[in-house]
Order: sequence, then C-alpha cells, then structure tokens
Amino acid sequence: MDSCDPHTELHKLLARIDLLAERMRRLQDENRSLRTQAAQLANERAQLIAKQEQAHNRVEAMIHRLKSLEQHT
Repeated sequence: MDSCDPHTELHKLLARIDLLAERMRRLQDENRSLRTQAAQLANERAQLIAKQEQAHNRVEAMIHRLKSLEQHT
C-alpha cells in the first residue's frame, strides 16, 4: 500500500476529522467556561462598585454631619 491508496487516505482523513471534532468540543467547553467566568466577574465587579458607592455615600453623610456639628458649636 502506498500513500496514494484511497483506503489509506480515507483513514487519514477520518482520523483528521475526529481530531478536529475533538478539538472543537474542547474549545466549545473552554469557551462556555470562559463565558461563565466572565459573567461571574462582571457580576462581582457590579457588586464591588455598588459597595464602593455605598461607602462613598456613608463617608459623604459623615462629612456632612461633622460640618453641621461644627457649625452649631
């Protein structure tokens, strides 16, 4: 059997197709995982921004109260 044998070429082609199909499945799984991770990170970022805004508002309120106390003394 030489390299021009149709059966050999067909088996090589089928093996290549199987390899590509497996790579595609792995990439799809990785892509799904990365999308999930990106969504989780975006959610965490939004929560951190909300906490930062709350802390900022509390600090602003404390400053306002301190200025108000300072004016009344």
